[in-house]
Amino acid sequence: MSPRGSIPLGSTLSDTMRCPLCATEDTRVIDSRPAEGGGAIRRRRECLVCGERFTTFERPVILATVVKRGGRKEAFDREKIRRGLESALADRPVSDGTVDDIVARIEASARAGSALVTSDELGKAVLAELRNVDEVAYLRFASVYKEFQGASDFEREAAALERRDNGAPVL
Repeated sequence: MSPRGSIPLGSTLSDTMRCPLCATEDTRVIDSRPAEGGGAIRRRRECLVCGERFTTFERPVILATVVKRGGRKEAFDREKIRRGLESALADRPVSDGTVDDIVARIEASARAGSALVTSDELGKAVLAELRNVDEVAYLRFASVYKEFQGASDFEREAAALERRDNGAPVL
C-alpha cells in the first residue's frame, strides 16, 4: 500500500494517468510518498507499454478565489505564485526546494482562510517570504508589486530592509 493507503504500489491505473512518451493509459505506480510538507503526494510511475518512468504529483484542489485589485475574481493558481517567485529569484542562489516550500506555505495560507483572498494579501505573503530568503529577490518582486517608478523607490525600500535587519521600527 502507499503511505496514504489509497493506491497499492504496482497497481495498474488505466483510467488515471497517460504516459508522457507514448500516451498509453497503461501505467503503474512504483513508488508513492508525501511531498511538499505533506501537501501533495509524489508518485513514480512506469509505462507498461514503452517502459518510460515519470513522476506525477497529486495535490488537493484549492477552492480559494483571488480578488484582483480591480475587483475581478479568478481561481487561485499556485503556478502563478511559482512564476512570480522564479522571476524574482532568477540567477539567485535559492534552491527549487525552497521555492516549493514557499509556494506550499502561501497556498496553505490561502486555503486556510475564507474562500476569498485578495491579490494584495498574496503579494504581501510573497514579500514576507522573500524578505527572509533573499533581499535582492525581495526588491525585484517589490518593484513590480509596489509599482516602483524610479531609483528613489528602490532606495526607500532598501532602507526599510536595512531598518528591519537592524531591528529598528519601519516607518
